[in-house]
Amino acid sequence: MKDQQDYIQDIAEIRSMMERSSKFLSLSGWAGIIAGMAALAGAAIAHFVMDFRPDEILYPYPDLTTLIWLSLGVLIIALVGAIFDSYRKAGKRDEKAWNPTSRKMLSSMSVPLFAGGFLIVILISRSLLGLIAPLTLLFYGLSLFNAGFYTVKEVRIMGLIQMLLGLLNLTFIEFGLLFWALGFGLVHILYGIFMHLRYER
Repeated sequence: MKDQQDYIQDIAEIRSMMERSSKFLSLSGWAGIIAGMAALAGAAIAHFVMDFRPDEILYPYPDLTTLIWLSLGVLIIALVGAIFDSYRKAGKRDEKAWNPTSRKMLSSMSVPLFAGGFLIVILISRSLLGLIAPLTLLFYGLSLFNAGFYTVKEVRIMGLIQMLLGLLNLTFIEFGLLFWALGFGLVHILYGIFMHLRYER
């Protein structure tokens, strides 16, 4: 007959299987670090090289095309890092990164992300550039909070932090680029380090 230790081990294995089937566990800490570093680099280029320093809501900027390309570059680096590292981590766990749970997670993230994206396009067309940083933080935080129902709880906490930064930024519009760098840069890096130390070592 099995002793108590065997039963405890069986229960732990069952719980682990249930968690893998209901939670997307292939989010990598390194992906967060890469995204954060790309965001900090993008913010530094925008501030020091392109002299993009929105200090009020209505902020006409003459070189919007270059700014948009810079933003897309940061986004692409972050996405490629997240996708590559998720597949790498899933392979190590002998799992598939693209599964029903990951599809549900991405679906829950997509609504606030697309809504926020369309809103940003409208703001850019009206030269309301001072609202871009706080609203990207706010909508991104909402998408992370939704994603937190399908992955580790730390993602939901990060979503709340991003939303808080976005709301604070609405109060201090002149520090938009700084808040953006904190949210997309520093918070991602700290999250990535925490995730790596807790789940990947």
